[in-house]
Amino acid sequence: MATAAPVGTTAAAAYASLKLHITPEKFYVEACDDGADDVLAIDRVSTEVTLTVKKDVPPSAVTRPIFGILGTIRLVAGTYLLVITKKKKVGEIFGHAIWKATDFDILSYKKTMLHLTDIQLQDNKVFLSMLNHVLTVDGFYFSTTYDLTHTLQRLANTSPEFQEMSLLERADPRFVWNGHLLREFIAQPEIHRFATPVMHGFITMHSCSINGKCFDWLLISRRSCFRAGVRYYVRGIDSEGHAANFVETEQIVHYKGSKASFVQTRGSIPFFWSQRPNLKYKPKPQISKSVNHMDGFQRHFDSQIISYGKQMIVNLVNQKGSEKPLEQTFSKMVNNMANGMVRYVAFDFHKECSRMRWDRLQILMDQLADQQDEFSYFLVDSEGKTVTQQEGTFRSNCMDCLDRTNVIQSLLARRSLQAQLQRLGVLHVGQRIEEQADFEKIYKNAWADNANACAKQYAGTGALKTDYTRTGKRTQWGLIMDGWNSLIRYYKNNFSDGFRQDAIDLFLGNYSVDEVEPASPLHDKKDWKFLALPIIMVVAFSMCIICLLMAGDTWTETLAYVLFWGSASFGTFAIILYNGKDFVDAPKLVQKEKMD
Repeated sequence: MATAAPVGTTAAAAYASLKLHITPEKFYVEACDDGADDVLAIDRVSTEVTLTVKKDVPPSAVTRPIFGILGTIRLVAGTYLLVITKKKKVGEIFGHAIWKATDFDILSYKKTMLHLTDIQLQDNKVFLSMLNHVLTVDGFYFSTTYDLTHTLQRLANTSPEFQEMSLLERADPRFVWNGHLLREFIAQPEIHRFATPVMHGFITMHSCSINGKCFDWLLISRRSCFRAGVRYYVRGIDSEGHAANFVETEQIVHYKGSKASFVQTRGSIPFFWSQRPNLKYKPKPQISKSVNHMDGFQRHFDSQIISYGKQMIVNLVNQKGSEKPLEQTFSKMVNNMANGMVRYVAFDFHKECSRMRWDRLQILMDQLADQQDEFSYFLVDSEGKTVTQQEGTFRSNCMDCLDRTNVIQSLLARRSLQAQLQRLGVLHVGQRIEEQADFEKIYKNAWADNANACAKQYAGTGALKTDYTRTGKRTQWGLIMDGWNSLIRYYKNNFSDGFRQDAIDLFLGNYSVDEVEPASPLHDKKDWKFLALPIIMVVAFSMCIICLLMAGDTWTETLAYVLFWGSASFGTFAIILYNGKDFVDAPKLVQKEKMD
């Protein structure tokens, strides 16, 4: 048995307590931790960042507390500093405080906007609203003493040199959402302690008791910032093999010094396909015919094997209708890749569980049981010795990797937890988690909350099917709520997701603002039909209603008017639907691969 590296260290800690001093010439960020004398000085004119000491802060400076530096970004008006202004404690991991960032501020280096034209002012305002939009999406977490971006197993298998690195240096770049904002900090190791790596996703922690034995149970979902975006505008993979909506979910148990962890992943079907919104309720997925899928596919699974070991793909999409070609292509590509480390199982979730037959999920669980036992889980005993390693992960997906995926992940995690708690001696032989009513309620609600967080970040609404995750059965009220969330998703996906995608691309550095760019991509001229057709449709429909309410001299005259205006409104609606892609809110900043 190998001895695991310590899971946390304060040698690489970031400063936990900060004060921001503002003068017309500089921003001073003062470290207020015990014994600290460091002050970060940021020149508001040259943008130079240097290290100084407390006595250099002018007494005339305006002072306020802050809880972390997110980084800097260039917009039309110049450079801006992003800081965390409010935080809420989520709990502690092995004595390390974990925080949720709940409010932020964006501070301009420039003291005036007089150097901007009216158009530049308007563009700058739009870019600021994009940054604010990203920061208002719930789910930004950080710690100044613990590396949230790595699993327990990755942290345990590290070198002493890694342990001495700053949190910024050693963080997994996939899960640092402010990596682009901190790019200037990364180049200067002496200021790393002022930088706060922030992850996006979901964290919940609970102190639980079964059989009078107290243990901590944690759920952490880390959302990748590679190929990040919104539901219909970011599907499949990019040329580097990064999958859309990739989320690493880790379940942790801590009992009497022993630590157990079970990791799963989710991510879009990993080849080149798209599903652009076009006003239809469910746009037809398009598989690209002009690229070599195997290159990106191979890159994706090579990186997954390096990070997680063996891969068990659990594909939950429909095996008929518009989703069928995706399932067939996925299965074919796994066979063609012929990699013994990658296995594949397809389970038509909607068909198998139709008419509320959710008990049939046990068919899939039984199918995966041997594989799960082979993969095992990560376990470190109270003396720090590694007892077992997790040898592989389940990579689950549906179309969005949200609703169906979360249900299956919660069932796999429960099966792993059952084995862990029995091995640790919390559960007696023969006891089942499902019989522990208090813990079962905590468990189900946490996984439902995880589903909602992931869904809001990708699709813009809470998850579907959470009534099953919370209660273990499908309910009529759950179906009604699913219908409501589906309507909200339809509206957002068609009429606000372009802005949301642009906001994410700006925040993550996929688009950089050029201060001297002559033509802003924000000003794209709409075709005449974009304005004219909806107006014609509304007028024609209104006239149709008026003709029905205010009948003519004869019924034939009324019928003629109603048919004319009704045909005009229906015809216009048909034209709009046919040209649906011209009427949706499309991204303006980054031209995503066209695969239509």
